[in-house]
Amino acid sequence: MKLQILLFGITRDIVGQQKIELDYTGPSDIESFKEMLQHKYPEMNQLSHFKIAINQEFAQEGQSINEGDEIALIPPVSGG
Repeated sequence: MKLQILLFGITRDIVGQQKIELDYTGPSDIESFKEMLQHKYPEMNQLSHFKIAINQEFAQEGQSINEGDEIALIPPVSGG
């Protein structure tokens, strides 16, 4: 399935682009997708965690990904 992935903050720095399109053939659950990303982009393993949003809503554990979904990788943010 083709997925549009938006990258923010350090995830954008790791991948080197603001938006990518991936052909994803793995299991459709969010945890498997995240593992695939960490395998494809090993530097993401350095992040303590990052959130994933599907179609502009934070993904829940076990949530499925479907063809055409817009996925956003949202790293932790800090501020003062």
